[in-house]
This record gives sequence, C-alpha cells and structure tokens, in this order.
Amino acid sequence: ILRETMPEKPLLFTFRSAKEGGEQAISTEAYIALNRAAIDSGLVDMIDLELFTGDDQVKETVAYAHAHDVKVVMSNHDFHKTPEAEEIITRLRKMQSFDADIPKIALMPQSTSDVLTLLAATLEMQEQYADRPIITMSMAKTGVISRLAGEVFGSAATFGAVKKASAPGQISVNDLRTVLTILHQA
Repeated sequence: ILRETMPEKPLLFTFRSAKEGGEQAISTEAYIALNRAAIDSGLVDMIDLELFTGDDQVKETVAYAHAHDVKVVMSNHDFHKTPEAEEIITRLRKMQSFDADIPKIALMPQSTSDVLTLLAATLEMQEQYADRPIITMSMAKTGVISRLAGEVFGSAATFGAVKKASAPGQISVNDLRTVLTILHQA
C-alpha cells in the first residue's frame, strides 16, 4: 500500500531487534530471513541491518541486498551509553568495510559531554575516513541537538516522528523541518 501511495518515496524496511532497542526478541536466523523476505518482496529500496547480528551473516545479507538492487543502512543502537569517540569511529568504519551504503549509529548520552563525543566522532569520521554518507545521533532530550544540527558535523540525515516518537528524543517532522530550514538559510 505504501509503495502504491508514495511511489516516488524510497522505502526503508526496518525490524529493530530487542537487543538494539526494539520491541521483539528474534533469533539471528529469523532476523536474517525477515530481511531477505523484505529484499525478495521487491517493494523496498533499503533495509536497516544491525551491525552486531554476526559478521558473516551481515556480509552475506549485504551482498544479497546489493544483488537485488536494495541499499543497506547498517546500524548500531546503544540505549545505555555512549562509547569513546575511537569506538564510535571503529563501529562506523566496520560498517563501511562491510559495504553498508549508509553506516548509522544512535547512542544514549549520560551527559552533555557524551553528546560532544558523538559529534566529535562524527566530524572526525566524516573528515578522515568516510567515503559514503553516515548518520549519527545522540538520543533523549540531552542529545536532541545532534538530531537538529548533526548535519553541521557530518551526519547525512536525521529522523522525525510523524505521530509517535519511535526513539527517545525524536522530535516531530514539522518541528524538524522548521529547524532545518533555519539552519540551511543561516
């Protein structure tokens, strides 16, 4: 129905596992099968594939997606903490080495300095290592600035909620559009 309603909009298939903040626990085998079914449907343009699903499974699924002209957003979510900048960069570079079309990381800050850590890592990754777009964000109220101004530091996209937020700190699409318009016109 979405494909018919919005044929010009790219569709991203995402199943967020419980281990990465989703609602449902799922075995690795079922997770991979679900993503392959989305690819096989011919209805999606991209899948969101969790980095820590298993190296071999991730590499095979990326190759399978690409063979079917489906792009891969490879993601990592930590709803408990923000690692050091070096670890953030290591994870993003690993996603890049696994041939993700867009590496993405979302982290929970415990302090405002954690938000700065994420933004500094984003900038360093973008300036020194990235050969494709990356997406980074810091969650919750403390991290909302990274959702609004992440682009300034090298994050290629942000996410807004149409109705109900799907992640802590996510703001409405309308508010997000307003802020991004201001930033782009400044």
